[in-house]
Amino acid sequence: MVNDNLLGKAKRYRWIIFWTLSFGYLLVYFHRLCPAVVAVDMMRDLQASGALIGFLGAAYFYPYAAMQLPAGLLSDSWGPRNTITLFFCIALVGSIVLGMAPTVFIAILGRTMVGLGVAMLFVPTMKILAEWFHAREFAVMTGILMAVGGLGSLVAATPLVWLSSWIGWRMSFIAVGVFTLVIALLVWFIVRDKPADMGWPSPAAEPSPKAPPSITLLEGVGKVLSNPYFWPVSIWFFFDAAVFFSFGGLWGGPYLLQVYGYSKSQSGQILSMLAVGMIVGSPLLSYISTSVLRSRKKVILLSSVMVLLLTACLAFLTDRIPLGGHYAICFGLGFFSSAIVVVGFTTNKELFPVQMTGTATGLVNFFPFAGGAVFQPVLGYVLEKQGKVDGAFTLVGYQQAFLVLFLCSIIALVASFFLKETLE
Repeated sequence: MVNDNLLGKAKRYRWIIFWTLSFGYLLVYFHRLCPAVVAVDMMRDLQASGALIGFLGAAYFYPYAAMQLPAGLLSDSWGPRNTITLFFCIALVGSIVLGMAPTVFIAILGRTMVGLGVAMLFVPTMKILAEWFHAREFAVMTGILMAVGGLGSLVAATPLVWLSSWIGWRMSFIAVGVFTLVIALLVWFIVRDKPADMGWPSPAAEPSPKAPPSITLLEGVGKVLSNPYFWPVSIWFFFDAAVFFSFGGLWGGPYLLQVYGYSKSQSGQILSMLAVGMIVGSPLLSYISTSVLRSRKKVILLSSVMVLLLTACLAFLTDRIPLGGHYAICFGLGFFSSAIVVVGFTTNKELFPVQMTGTATGLVNFFPFAGGAVFQPVLGYVLEKQGKVDGAFTLVGYQQAFLVLFLCSIIALVASFFLKETLE
């Protein structure tokens, strides 16, 4: 009876932990996509070229990609709670440095610190959820977490436009830094790595007959990298994310402002559809994959076809898209290019035994952020090469930049044909 009472406490308290971590993940997505709506202001104030602003946007992704495997190691050795708290404090400092930066190079340093800090949330959170939630609940919790990340994308659009119009983009980033500190403190005081830390039994406990054999880190890395089906997933992640992060995370905002002359507020409203697509698509695509088509591969393949069509519109109808078309394109990219990663992560997870899930997730999670890191500055270089007219990039520049994204979507589609069907 006493044990049942403690188990009940654990089941209630885990939701407090989950929502605390979810608000942290909201912040991760906010930082990831926020440059899109303030990129033009930053270029003006920092007197930066398109290529440099591209590197500024991508500076988040380099450390984020590089820290995925170390995130798992630190979570295992030092604990998820300690790891998240410390690195969110680094993100706090980075956000303040970004807001106060006198030059674009200092701004790049600040954004690099932000990327380093928030990189340490996703993998530690997966470890915490595995301790507090049963395996059959895990996929649902991951889907909810991704949907909350979509809310972060939403906040990075119109609300950031309002805030930056009110107090400027610099003070906006400083304000976000303060909020980052609040999240770090909440994680420290509320989150616990496992129920045993509070003297409670684990709701995730299995009455399993036999524990699976343990695998060392090096063995796990070797098994993942030597699996031929790991690489099509990774290539698909790299080029699919290149499309979403390049347009939704940076260059979509300047495109709407400079080619169509939309106001900053209207551009923010259009870009907010990226988040709406992600919020709607994350649970829906998972449901379609599991219960309707009963296939991971078919859902990823169909989504890749849709991304190809969307980037074709951007590349070949660059200045002839009606207002409603821009809303539809942004919703479609959020749905088919961002929300689909839930199915991608599930596919990768199902390629390997359960005791290798952390290693496999950490390794594959490198690729989407590497895609963003590479192609944000590539598009900036392409835009800059075509020159400017009255301080704005040219239509030809955007056409060539979006042609790069069209080629990325072709490669992602080809990779999706080579995926292994893991839902059997």
